[in-house]
Amino acid sequence: MIKLFNEPFKLVMIEDDEGHARLIIKNLERAGVANQIVHVPNGAAALDYFFNDKRRPDQHDKTVILLDLNLPEIDGFEILRRLKADEHTKNIPVIVLTTTDNPKDIDECYALGCNVYMTKPVGYEAFADAIRKLGLMLNVVKVPHNQG
Repeated sequence: MIKLFNEPFKLVMIEDDEGHARLIIKNLERAGVANQIVHVPNGAAALDYFFNDKRRPDQHDKTVILLDLNLPEIDGFEILRRLKADEHTKNIPVIVLTTTDNPKDIDECYALGCNVYMTKPVGYEAFADAIRKLGLMLNVVKVPHNQG
């Protein structure tokens, strides 16, 4: 497959399930996503990654976040809430990718500012296919240049 790199951005994947993380990376690569992927394994590490004391205002410029909701310690709702409340991270596109399809959770994520909400399908092939489709979308997405 030809590797596409239409928009240079960093994909920050906040995912606690190591198996899902590997599957996501593998299928994004199969879809032609050649962007840098940073795997953050839990909510506390995600907040540290985005809000540590040494951050620069442009540190997360050209970033897209792939966010699971069901995380240990600090859940995805709280991460989304903090990202969208902060001047330096509020414009980062957030794609929620989670196992829940509860309409209340979907509504809350959009109210908090997520850009896309996707439910992880059950079963390997369906999951892999959904991630490949996500990868095709990521190949044409445009990301804000100035995040803060």
